Amino acid sequence: VQLQASGGGLVEAGGSLRLSCACSGRTFSSYVMGWFRQAPGKEREFVAAVNWSGGGTYYADSVKGRFTIARDNAKNTVYLQLNSLKPEDTAVYYCAAGGAITRATKAYDYWGQGTQVTVSS
Repeated sequence: VQLQASGGGLVEAGGSLRLSCACSGRTFSSYVMGWFRQAPGKEREFVAAVNWSGGGTYYADSVKGRFTIARDNAKNTVYLQLNSLKPEDTAVYYCAAGGAITRATKAYDYWGQGTQVTVSS
């Protein structure tokens, strides 16, 4: 399984971005997909996760109501819509594939390379 994240960029506070993560392989629909982020000097932290069907989602409190995770199993792609962005959302965002819908990084087996999101004040 290979994951390729894209869609990051520079945006002003209050703006929006949509991140995409394309997954190679035929087993995409069998994985829970998650998004994590890591700011400079900080540990990687959980952002959101979606279950196999897309019908179950889980968010970190810091992004609940502003970010939306979704997946398209026909396109082997998971998305993260980022709205009402704040400077503290600045980080490298990573997608990951795993077997359980959880915030624990160790539960995810495969990781993308990351895409930079920078929010200016």
